[in-house]
Amino acid sequence: MSASPSHLVQILLPKETGNGQAIGRDWFDGFLKELTDEFGGATSFLRAPGQGLRQSGGGTEKDSIAVVEVMAEQLDPFYWRSLRKRLERELSQEEIVIRAQEIRRL
Repeated sequence: MSASPSHLVQILLPKETGNGQAIGRDWFDGFLKELTDEFGGATSFLRAPGQGLRQSGGGTEKDSIAVVEVMAEQLDPFYWRSLRKRLERELSQEEIVIRAQEIRRL
């Protein structure tokens, strides 16, 4: 295990599509496998989804989200941008948040 900096990438995913349909466990399992195949591992937080509030058009919307995390040695902005766009299409979302922070393993 290297002591050099790497990145923790967090993908905030809705528990329902933009059309109000629940996103099934099979979809999340397939997505986790895809990331594991690409990065060697991934972690999901699905059972205790986060609750979010956001202002939209003069009202407040409530979201239930899951978080998927991946550790990556290097960040490839093209890969993450392409993934974000694909997820937005697949899940009928205006925006999917994918964020990264530099970390140092201790």
